[in-house]
Amino acid sequence: MLLRSLAATAAILALSATPAAADFTPGAAGGGDPFYPQAGNGGYDVQHYSVKLDYEPQNEQLAGDVTIDARATQDLSSFNLDLRDYGIDAVTVNGSAASFTRKGQELTITPAAGIRRNRGFTVRVVYDGHANYVNDPDHSKDGWIPTDDGAFVVNEPQGAPTWFPANDSLKDFATFDFEVTVPAGRVVMGNGTLVSKTDNGATTTWHWRESKPMVPYLSTVTNGFFDTDFGDSALAGIPEYNAFDPQTRRFGQKEPNPQLAWQRLNDTQGPALELFSEIYGPYPFESVGAIVDWAPNVFYSLESQTKPNYWHVPTVDTIVHELAHQWFGDALVLERWPDMWLNEGFATWSEWIWGERTGGPSAQDRFDELYAIPEDSTAGQDLWFPAPNELGGPAELFHTPVYDRGAMTLQALREKLANDDLFFLLLRTWYGENKYSNVTTQDFIATAERVTGQQLDHFFDVWLFQEGRPEEGSW
Repeated sequence: MLLRSLAATAAILALSATPAAADFTPGAAGGGDPFYPQAGNGGYDVQHYSVKLDYEPQNEQLAGDVTIDARATQDLSSFNLDLRDYGIDAVTVNGSAASFTRKGQELTITPAAGIRRNRGFTVRVVYDGHANYVNDPDHSKDGWIPTDDGAFVVNEPQGAPTWFPANDSLKDFATFDFEVTVPAGRVVMGNGTLVSKTDNGATTTWHWRESKPMVPYLSTVTNGFFDTDFGDSALAGIPEYNAFDPQTRRFGQKEPNPQLAWQRLNDTQGPALELFSEIYGPYPFESVGAIVDWAPNVFYSLESQTKPNYWHVPTVDTIVHELAHQWFGDALVLERWPDMWLNEGFATWSEWIWGERTGGPSAQDRFDELYAIPEDSTAGQDLWFPAPNELGGPAELFHTPVYDRGAMTLQALREKLANDDLFFLLLRTWYGENKYSNVTTQDFIATAERVTGQQLDHFFDVWLFQEGRPEEGSW
């Protein structure tokens, strides 16, 4: 009887163990975004990235050692990270060697043992190779873009995996440490605050820390020869870090003109921060700054969190635009790329209200100028098609309707409400209720109706979902 009981018990244990082992399944290899379905991954949530890099600009060689602290959101048998091109030297999970495979941007990692749901785990990836940017559907470059003296590092929408392994998802906020070693004399500008700068003789290591939530595409470690101005910002208690390439100039100019960049930043950055803190709500991060590089093959600036990247000497409107993104785009992050007007329309309208408040044309003047453009003109075809929230694909992500017609939507709403106190209450509520989280167009519509007490479905349908020039009075 005793032997039969032991055998029966062993059989029961064996049967109960089998389903448990089968519970472990692979995390999804993509986040499923309508425009970039393979970006991001499933099965886990990143808490913190520790990114250590060594960059040789002369031969564009990048060596990385990245540690990721994450939490499983399912019972994981394997999981993916997004990383392009590099050779992998080692992968460990919780200190033990893990197997891995590569396919496109997907680095699939299989730990020695499954990871239970809600358990924390640590991944380390060591890699090296030639740094390469990625070409986007609209033919822009993003990611690690080499320059004559370093790299212009901007990631929207899919560039982060060109330099570090990431869960490159709009929905996965994390904190970051960046320790980047470059040849002596060069500067590294990262997100957040400067922790340390270490002289190693022939090289220098710069350590930056972003302690506020950030999604990977907003990260940066732009590097090269820069003059720096580190001090206090116009906002009490918030440090300001500005860097200017001595070779920077307006595009098309032959001679460097960093003095113009200094002047424009000094005249604009502080007042714009104060204005937006007043009308939108408190600045969301622990530092602020700007990186003005000379990267003449890039052709765009970007709102990297806490430190916008400018590819040449920016205009005042560009500075204002990228600073406004710290509220709308960085603190409030899209849930899906097709809702891009929530970033670019808000930042463009911020240019308009800046002009209105500083002696320039009113926001309504800017609206009227655009509204006068005929639908059947070349400019009209560019402005009125497609509708801002009905983009045909990722190639249209940064086209005119997203910016200008997105801004017109906000100004048309302002005029419809005919009550600036109510309109600005809506903007402050939108920001205050959604800081450090994801947002959608439908979220904004719902917030607008709740705050204003008006039914606005038809208004937003006309401005965001119907292509063509809205008929006057139709909204």
